Amino acid sequence: MIITRSPLRITLGGGGTDLPSYYREHGGFLISAAIDQYVYISIHDTFEKDLIIKYSQMERPACSADVKHPIIREVLRFLAMDAPHVEINSMADIQSGTGLGSSGSFTTALLSALHTYKNEFVNPEQLAREACYIEIDQLKEPIGKQDQYIAAYGGITCFDFCKDDTVKAVPLNITPETLYNLEDNLIFFYTGFTRNASQMLEGQNTKLKKKDADMVKNLHFVKELGVCSKLALEKGNLDDFGKLLDVHWEHKKARDVDTSNPKIDEIYALALKNGALGGKLIGAGGGGFLMFYCENKMCLRKALSGTGLREIRVRLGAEGTKTISP
Repeated sequence: MIITRSPLRITLGGGGTDLPSYYREHGGFLISAAIDQYVYISIHDTFEKDLIIKYSQMERPACSADVKHPIIREVLRFLAMDAPHVEINSMADIQSGTGLGSSGSFTTALLSALHTYKNEFVNPEQLAREACYIEIDQLKEPIGKQDQYIAAYGGITCFDFCKDDTVKAVPLNITPETLYNLEDNLIFFYTGFTRNASQMLEGQNTKLKKKDADMVKNLHFVKELGVCSKLALEKGNLDDFGKLLDVHWEHKKARDVDTSNPKIDEIYALALKNGALGGKLIGAGGGGFLMFYCENKMCLRKALSGTGLREIRVRLGAEGTKTISP
């Protein structure tokens, strides 16, 4: 049996500038961190004549062309695998639609598993590039490239998305002490509801293609915020980073009225009154996880205890996509 895993992720600055409709005109930059929550893919041979696929549903198509799951179908076609007598299973530590980049993690893990099945080696750059090709070029999803690249590379990584579609990946130059303090001071709460990232990003993508001046100006500023966040983290100025999260969040909300809602705004305001310097909804917005930077977690936990939010604890800088068996 072959088992691969890809990490989920959080964005620490510059989110949104990885959309092709933006970076192909202006270049994009963001900081992304892999976390110790994963998507897993397992593959093994069977004696069944059908292809067996298990995710939130189960399929038994006669051939790969009949697979209903779009990513699995396109990856099998891309790798020229008809895949009879094979079973593909997927599992995840956290459900999809929560803003942690699960689709990109799923695609990189699946590609890695099938390349391994074919005895082919792929490096992180090729893996991320192929995952982007599947999701963006083949499936026409209006998404960015961050999720696939951080899933493949792992760590806490700065990405430059160049106008020619190349991507430069450089690890964030952060000291161990700053990393430990950052992990200690970030706190994550699940809002209890999910959303479709593609639907959330469709409107932004359409505005960018139409060269909407306000959208372009917003992302220009967010890109600069990403650079400022990089400098703050590398200098160990975590309070400055926390305050930049708040500025990021205000500009993120300005891009789409559906990014937040009155309930989330109420919780966010409560968090700021109880020790949080800044925060945001992770991912495209609309649901998923709220992340706050706070030096007094006890105070914040107590304040949010009556909101119904569930806290999860994560570590930053997890490894990128890897084969864990055999």
